[in-house]
Amino acid sequence: MQLSGAQIIVQSLKAEGVEYVFGYPGGAVIEIYDALFQLNKFKHILVRHEQAAVHAADAYARVSGKVGVALVTSGPGVTNALTGIATAYSDSIPLVVISGQVGNSLIGTDAFQEVDTVGITRPCVKHNFLVTNIAELADTIKKAFQIAASGRPGPVVVDVPKDVTQAMAKFSYPQEDIFIRSYQPVVQGHIGQIKKAVQMLASAKRPIVYFGGGVVLGNASEEMTKFVRMIGAPCTGTLMGLGAYPSSDRQFLGMLGMHGTYEANLAMQNADVVLAIGARFDDRVISVPSKFFEKAKKIIHIDVDPSSIAKRVKVDIPIVGDVKNVLSEMIQLWGKQESAPAADSLDKWWKSIEEWRSRNCLWFDNESEIIKPQYVIQKLAEITNNSAIITSDVGQHQMFTAQYYPFERPRQWLNSGGLGTMGVGLPYAIGAKLAAPDQDVFCITGEGSIQMNIQELSTCFQYRLPVKIICLNNGYLGMVRQWQELYYGERESETYFDSLPDFVKLAEAYGHVGMRIEKPSDVEGALREALAMKDRCVFLDFITDKKQNVFPMVGNGKGLDEMVLPLHMRETKADSDVNDVNDRDYDTRSVP
Repeated sequence: MQLSGAQIIVQSLKAEGVEYVFGYPGGAVIEIYDALFQLNKFKHILVRHEQAAVHAADAYARVSGKVGVALVTSGPGVTNALTGIATAYSDSIPLVVISGQVGNSLIGTDAFQEVDTVGITRPCVKHNFLVTNIAELADTIKKAFQIAASGRPGPVVVDVPKDVTQAMAKFSYPQEDIFIRSYQPVVQGHIGQIKKAVQMLASAKRPIVYFGGGVVLGNASEEMTKFVRMIGAPCTGTLMGLGAYPSSDRQFLGMLGMHGTYEANLAMQNADVVLAIGARFDDRVISVPSKFFEKAKKIIHIDVDPSSIAKRVKVDIPIVGDVKNVLSEMIQLWGKQESAPAADSLDKWWKSIEEWRSRNCLWFDNESEIIKPQYVIQKLAEITNNSAIITSDVGQHQMFTAQYYPFERPRQWLNSGGLGTMGVGLPYAIGAKLAAPDQDVFCITGEGSIQMNIQELSTCFQYRLPVKIICLNNGYLGMVRQWQELYYGERESETYFDSLPDFVKLAEAYGHVGMRIEKPSDVEGALREALAMKDRCVFLDFITDKKQNVFPMVGNGKGLDEMVLPLHMRETKADSDVNDVNDRDYDTRSVP
């Protein structure tokens, strides 16, 4: 059967079982949009900006575990989508982004709305294709889905010139995976390495399990939870890993890293064997590698991506493979072997940890008449029984959410961990709600972040998406202001907003419910009221304490045991200012 290139694209997406395509039309993709209209087999979600299309497809992938799909036009359509593609790449999210391109004969002529899509996306995609021949179109889409979802997932861009969407060809979609010679991800871990890892853990005196987003993406949460409980060791997760292990469990020490808990950071620093599962030893997690190794430790590192292993730290036992398969092997071997960490060593280790935990690093003074952002998150966790899907933007509100909302399951927490993209919260909530329509979805944001993609309130209205937006409004770019307070002599350079909109009126203008909350006593009532409105999108503008900081905090160039501590824990000067810098003195001679 002869079909046009545009029809082949749409039929291929149907064959892949695509449920939603997020996009924005334009000249180079108008044929595809016509084919979408004619076929009418899956739903297209019209966003208000291409960046939001990719973010929403990204969130849909995170919640559903399927490949997200976005469709954008050439030129500015692609460049607008770039931030979304880079965000998904940093967090290893499986996406297929189909972009339009000018006709083959116009490529390289600086035609209207032409950019070198393959060139500009190359650094932030897993792979990209330019399809110049219609005969290769169906196979290319198959390969794109295959590459996006396998091994370490990531975004794949398929760039299709307009004349290819107009040309005609016979359509047949490959049923089986296509063999790609240069791309064969390792799935099974090396059994000899796995045995060594189990033995090393068994002889450890101070073991810790450190997990990241790879556990969520590899659907290995169940296996990891079982293994952690088997070995009786403490565990800690990265920002991206939260939810992979139930946060309410005693063995979980909370998040580690720059704004990790006191007990998680100290346990990681003082451990003698670290089992890293699907995590990257990122700079925001272990800070400086040399400081991290001041206390001697052995590292076991499991990851599906061999390039992630030993990238920042020396690894004693590398294991390349799918984390789910490797953990299943480890569970079997652990069950068979006689040895386990000596009970007295483990008891001693737990005694130290409980001592650190007893200092209650996340306590905060909630006596004031001003709303504390931490309190809003705590109340939200309480009234949603820790079970809502939470999306966040980037900033202080993101860290407060990670600290104070106990995530109990994987794919419950959506945020931009790797790239740190402001503006993701609302598009993420859209994608999450479409992937899980029966669940409550809350977007936690700040007055800075929300304004980056606030136009998506219009998308929420069009598709009747009853997401709830919690804006922790402190009138500042809070995280930048915190750094300026601690390390730049309180010079608040360009972080203060004195021109904020009335968010309540703005929400109402978009057809939603707006609420402004200024008193701590009104917090719970407002949240319950919003939650009860199951069919409305609600914007809750919480006016919060302007100068609240996120603590503990590991400053630049410092080790995990050199935290800036919250006020109630400070005993020495070092607890409050580990960098010993209150001001960056400028050489006035350089000032003209």
